[in-house]
Amino acid sequence: MPIDNLPETPSQTAGPYVHIGTLPVHIGFPPRPWEPSATLTAPGEKLVLDVLILDGIGAPVKDAMVELWQADSQGRVGDHGLWARGAAEFDTGETRFETVRPGALAWRDGRRQAPHVSLLLFARGINIHLHTRVYLPDDAAALADDPVLNRIEQVHRRVTMVAEAVAPNHYRHIIRLRGEAETVFLDM
Repeated sequence: MPIDNLPETPSQTAGPYVHIGTLPVHIGFPPRPWEPSATLTAPGEKLVLDVLILDGIGAPVKDAMVELWQADSQGRVGDHGLWARGAAEFDTGETRFETVRPGALAWRDGRRQAPHVSLLLFARGINIHLHTRVYLPDDAAALADDPVLNRIEQVHRRVTMVAEAVAPNHYRHIIRLRGEAETVFLDM
């Protein structure tokens, strides 16, 4: 049968409740030794990042799972890089990460990237994870020179990747999956 005549295959999503299989402690099962948590213990200045994911009508996505990947406080990845996994709370849709302030990473050409964390989002209706970054608003010069932020052609959308400071070392970031203020997602 020619490819043009193949019937359409329905889309397969990652939900609902993708976190049940990947974060069973979230629903009350005992933790397993290999299971990541949303708390990272590493040397460096501690910080808290609250992440809220909103759908196209502005409602919290309460069954999302979020993975956080970041450099350590010295800007190193590989053996030193950090990752954590958290699930949205069913009542608020928020995920909280307790981690360390990431250091600046070198870009391919040697320029420094602004300190950031990478987030991978998994949720109902998403066929493959979505990837975005969260930058901390503390260093305007580093943000202005960041090679990834500067690749975003719609300059007004760059702010969708910058967290809001709510207290010392405590940040909140809202990810919008659709709409006028949709978060910038990266094709990685």
